[in-house]
Parts: sequence; C-alpha cells; structure tokens
Amino acid sequence: MTIEKVEQIEAKLIGADIIDFAQYWNTVKRYLWRILGLAFFLTILVALLVLSITPRYIATASLLIEAEQANVLSIEEVYGLDSSRKEYFETQFEILRSRQIATKVARELGLYDNPLFNVELLQQNKSGLSNTLDSLKGLLPFLPQAEEGIVSEEQAFNRRLNYAVLQLMNNVTIKPLKNTQVVEISFESEDAQLAAQIANTFADVYIESYLEAKLDMTSKATSWLNESLQGLRLKLNEAEKNLSDFYEREQLVDIDGVVGLASEQLQQLSDQLIEAQVLLQRTRSIYEQVNQAGVGIEELSSLPEVLNHPSIQSIKREEVVAQSKVSELREVYGPKHPKMIAANAELNSIQQSIQKQVAVLISGINTEYRSAQSKVKKLTQDVEQAKAEFRKLSSLENQRKGLQREVDTNQQLYNSFFTRLKETDQLGGFESANARVLDAAVAPTQAAKPKKALIIVAAFVLSMGFGVFLALALEALNAGIRSVDDVERKLGQRMLGIIPWQAHKKSENLALRHFFDKQHHMFSEAVRTLRTSLQLLNLDKPSQTILVTSSVPKEGKSTVSINLAFAIGQLNKVLLLDTDLRRPTLAKQFDLPGFQPGLANLIAGTHSLDECIVTDEQSGVDLICSGSVPPNPQELLASDQFKELMSALKTMYDYIIVDSAPTQAVSDAVVVSKLCDSVVYVVRADSTSHKVINTGLSRFLQIGNRVDGVVLNQVDLKKAKKTGEYSGFYDQYGYNSYPSDDAKS
Repeated sequence: MTIEKVEQIEAKLIGADIIDFAQYWNTVKRYLWRILGLAFFLTILVALLVLSITPRYIATASLLIEAEQANVLSIEEVYGLDSSRKEYFETQFEILRSRQIATKVARELGLYDNPLFNVELLQQNKSGLSNTLDSLKGLLPFLPQAEEGIVSEEQAFNRRLNYAVLQLMNNVTIKPLKNTQVVEISFESEDAQLAAQIANTFADVYIESYLEAKLDMTSKATSWLNESLQGLRLKLNEAEKNLSDFYEREQLVDIDGVVGLASEQLQQLSDQLIEAQVLLQRTRSIYEQVNQAGVGIEELSSLPEVLNHPSIQSIKREEVVAQSKVSELREVYGPKHPKMIAANAELNSIQQSIQKQVAVLISGINTEYRSAQSKVKKLTQDVEQAKAEFRKLSSLENQRKGLQREVDTNQQLYNSFFTRLKETDQLGGFESANARVLDAAVAPTQAAKPKKALIIVAAFVLSMGFGVFLALALEALNAGIRSVDDVERKLGQRMLGIIPWQAHKKSENLALRHFFDKQHHMFSEAVRTLRTSLQLLNLDKPSQTILVTSSVPKEGKSTVSINLAFAIGQLNKVLLLDTDLRRPTLAKQFDLPGFQPGLANLIAGTHSLDECIVTDEQSGVDLICSGSVPPNPQELLASDQFKELMSALKTMYDYIIVDSAPTQAVSDAVVVSKLCDSVVYVVRADSTSHKVINTGLSRFLQIGNRVDGVVLNQVDLKKAKKTGEYSGFYDQYGYNSYPSDDAKS
C-alpha cells in the first residue's frame, strides 16, 4: 500500500468524524422549493381540518373548601372527619369528581334533554347509516340495553340520563391549586353559556349535597339519641328502684356511718384481746412455777417474781435490819438476855410475816392468772362477734355501692345523651357549609379549543421539519456524487474539473465539435480548466501520458478524452489513443470507417504506425483508434509490443491521451495504467454509487498507480447554482450563463 493511499484513507476517517453543517445546508437549499411545497400543502390540509372543527369553550369556577367549619355548639363533627388532615381535602376532591354530583347536575339542569347530551338525538342525526346504532352500542357499553321489543319510558330516561352523566364526567376538570384550599371546576362545551352554567352548578350542587348530607346525618343522630334516651331512662329508673328497695329491705339509713363504727369497735376489741393475751402469757409461767408439785415456801420466796414484788422487798429489808441487829446483840449479850430475846422475837415475827406475804402473793398470782384466762376468752368471743357483724355490714356496703354505681352510670349516660340531643336539635337549624364559591364561572368569549393559529403554525413548522428530514434522508440514501464536497468526502480524491451537462438527445452522443462551438463557451472553458488543473498538478514532473477511465460505461469518459485532447492540442502536440479494444467508440465519433486499422493492428504487427495514425484537420489532434476487435484484448495490452509502442509514441508527442475501458467491466484500464504517468477518473454526476467508484479507484491504488483526481461529468449547473454548490467556480472567468433546457430530452 502506497503512502498516497494511506493518506487518502486517513482523510476519509478524519472526515467521517466531522459534522459538515455546510453540506446539510446545501442539501436543504437544493430541496428548498420541494420542502416549501410540502409544508404549504400539509399546512393547508391541516388548516382545512382545523377550520372544520367545532370550537369548544372552557368556563372555570373557583371553590374554596374550608379547613375548619363553624362550630356554634361544643359538639363533635357529624361526619366524623378531621378537617385538618390532608385526606380531608383529597376526599372532597373525589366527592366533586363523583358520579353522584354529576347525576345531580344533570338532573338539575335537565341535560338529558339537551341536544349536546341527548343520545337519542345523536342517533337520529346519524340515522342515514345502517350500522350507526350498533357502533354506538359498542362505544357506549354502559347504556342499559332493553330486550328485544318496546323500550319503556323509564329505560329510555335512564339511558339519556346515563349518557348525559358520562358526558359531564368526561368534560369536567377538577383541579386543586397547589398549597391552597381552592379548587377550580372547569367544564368544556360547544356552548359557552352552558359551560359556565354547568361549572357553577357543579359548585352549587357540591355545597348543597354537603348540607343535605349534614342535615340527614343530624336527623338520624336525633332519632338515634331519642331512642337511646328512652332506653337509658328505663335503666336509670330501674337502678334507682333497686337501690331504694335495698335500703328498705335492710332497714338502713346511713350505712357508711354504721360500717365505720363497726370498724372502730372491731379495732378496739382486737387491741384489748392482744393486751389480754400478752398478760396471760406473762402470768402463765409464774403460775406454772408456783403450782409446781413439791415446791415449798422457801423455793417460792426465791422466785424472781416473788422477790421483785414491792411488799416482799419491803419485808425483806426489815428482815435484813433485824438480822443485823441480832448479830450485833449476839456479840454483846447472851442468848437469854432480854434484848437478845426481843431481837430474835422481832426477827421471827418478820420471817413469819414474809411467809404470810408469800402465801398471799402466790394466791394473788393464781387469781390473776385465772382472771387473765377469763378475760382472753371473753375478748376472743367479742372479737369474733364483731368480725361477723363487720362482714355483714361490709357485704351490705358492697351491695349498696354496686347499686349506687349502676344508678350513677345510668345517670351520667342519660345526662350526656340528653345534652347531645339538645345540641343536635339546635344544630339542625344551623346550616354551616364546608365550602363557598370564590369566583363564579362566566361565559368565555374566546374558544379554548382548537387553537387554530397555533395549530396552523405548528403544522407549518412540523411539516417544514418533516420536509427537511425527508431531504436529508434522500440525500443520505443517494449514493451518487454530485459536488466537490462529495468527491473529497466520499471518494477522498481531489477535484480536477467539472464538465457541465449539455443539452442533447439521449440516443446520440454529444457533437464531436461541441468544444469549438462558441455558443457553448462554458463547456469549452470547463475543459480548458481541466487541462490547466492537470498541468498545474504536475509542474515538477509533467504527466506525458494521461489515462482517462471511469467505473462503468455511459459516464462520458470518451467525451472527456476527446475534448481534453482538443484542449491540450491547442497548445501542444497531442495523440488520442483508444485502448478500449472491446467496445471502441472513438472511431465512430470521428466518423472513421470500420476497417480503419488501429492499436490492435499495431500490436499485432499487421499495419504500420503511419497507416494507423489519423489526423483531425480542425483540431490538429492525431488519433489512433482501437482497430480490429481482437479475441484477446488484455493479452495485447499487457504485451511487450504495446510497451515498445508506448515508448515510441512518447518520443513523437508532447501528450498522449489514453481512452481506456471502464474499471468495473474489465481490468484493461489497470493494465494500461502501468504505462501511463497519471490517471484521470471520470464520474458522472449523481449517477454512479460512490462504493462502485471507490472500488475502481482502489484497484489503481493497490498496484501503486497515482490517481491525479476526479472529473465530475454531466453536472447540471443550473440546478447547482440554486444550491450554491459550484458558486464562483466559473464566475471568476466571467461566464454567468447556463445551458437552456430547450434541447433536453
């Protein structure tokens, strides 16, 4: 792969990543009139449709839904709804949208007889079509269908009413305003006055429906309260009678005081019993020691309970004093001394007294013990009797409390229901609505639908956009080459020249001397521009042999070859060589006879060079036609004889223009290109696919042959000027005229 081919491939890749807005603009300009025509046609069609549509009007009423209702009395809400919650407002919106409200509106306004809402009138207007009723039933499945036979008046009325309600629900719009308690009620209709009337009626019916429901609930609450009060009154009377019978039966006046007194008495007896039991417990041990068998006075005297008795302690002190006195006298006197005898007598008397006191004390202990026993027994009986009495009184108290509690409960319920009944009666005469109309709907003066001007403008804009889309789509689907940009972008080649389209008959070739016709100076100038491009392109190393080829037949390569030879022949000595040995055309265009020898004869050696060269007298260009059609054209062109012939011809002529066969048909052009200095590739404008052209160009690049550029042939400059694709290409030469369409066929 050559460096030139790599550069061309890189140029294609770089160009593929760039969005060429100029190309899109040129495409739009090329299809501009067709785009405008499509846009105007579609716009007119839409305008006719829009103008035929019946205008519709929208009337809007504003309704304020109160968050808190006026509570004249301290009574709970009848509905039981918390108006401070968000769900309250959402519930009210759904009530406004409900079928019940729509039905009331339809009944109040009599819409079932209105022509816009009466299904029977609509059916009559379409009675000319046999299948109208069946299609209407399919569209309105909700309508009550009567059995085969006569439809009753009630069924017919319900049918009209249901249809009117459906139309109301389909055309009404309930729209709550964000962050407010205001809701907009809008209705759409063909009648402006009717639209405003229906919107206002929706608001009024909603308010009335709330008041009716409130009054109905109040009435039901009053009835229920009355019935409940009667039952509560009977229960209260019965409870009071049971309590009165209880007091009468038990002969009670103030049972609370009796129970309290019994409680205090029981407490006192209990305390006394405890004290008596403690005393009995204390005397029992002394009693048991005193009455123990075999115990004498001396042992009893040593008991702590006896010794600690005050009387015993006093006598004991006297005994101690007497003993001390006897002891003192014994030291002084003898036993028979009177003082001694008197002291002993006093001591004996005291000791006897102690024994008597001990005996009395023991007798008292026994008596105290027996007394304590009797007291405990008596107190125990009294406590048990007090307990039984207290239990009886407590049971009576519990019965009384139960009866009193039933009386109090029934009394409270009765009072509460009685108060609620009075409040409900008062509320029944006070109508407090939960909503009010802020702005009543007025009949609109301008139709809301359809917005004719907007629709027509939008139709024009959309149709223009659609036309541009079609133009770009057609351009994208068009694989032909029609401009310099296409040559550079799609083929990656330079543009050598543009040959304008010339008017002529399709069945005939362009006139041979067309180049010299002064009336077609633009064509002549285009060929001269091609000549100049080739000469300027090869200043360092002029291309002496120029191969002219194309992708497929009928692209005008032979015409380009002939006229290029005429243009170069005006300055240099030129030979025009026809190497298309399969379908030669040059001999026919120069009016040479069929037996005229040419290139095939020279290579085969059957004729000399002088016999094969034909000179055109007017242009001075020499011509070697293809000669006899050989059976093996490619072998002849690849032979050494052809190489030698080309070498000899280069010494005789300044330029050799080689007309070759198309590249996609055969490989003759590739074989011949090895002996040529440059290749000129002819492309018919807006005809051959760029993929086919690139395939042909790649065949030259693969063998290392340079392609000087592309000649865009048969370009309609009149059409191209409208799009500006070749603007200024010829203006620099002062030619501003374009071929006429008179000779087109």
